Amino acid sequence: MSLISRHRKKSTVNRIELVEKIATTHTVSKAEAARILETVTSAIVAAVKKGDPVQIVGFGTFKQVARAARTGFNPQAGTAIKIAAQKVPKFVPGAAFKAAVDPKAAKRKADKAAAAKPAPKKAAAKKAAAKKK
Repeated sequence: MSLISRHRKKSTVNRIELVEKIATTHTVSKAEAARILETVTSAIVAAVKKGDPVQIVGFGTFKQVARAARTGFNPQAGTAIKIAAQKVPKFVPGAAFKAAVDPKAAKRKADKAAAAKPAPKKAAAKKAAAKKK
């Protein structure tokens, strides 16, 4: 058995598959679904290009970040090179998205947050007692 046949190739969801999913889920034509997808993606790109973040609650946030200038290394020539500062797009997944991908990590985070909640209540009670004096 060859190495290639033992490992399953990971598939990538592409634009055509997204259009088909939109069309079948919402009973619209593929052309209409393609226009909807294009509208959504172009609106996100335009907003991020202007520097405005786009937040889709439960999914994530698209934003623009500034990457500082830095010194890199050219391994072929063995020399240091300067890499200019640049603006790059960044996606930060939302809590619901993270939980869907890794439910165990989301449960650990929720348990940790629940364990940490009683401490602030004591501090608030101390502040209230101090104000009364």
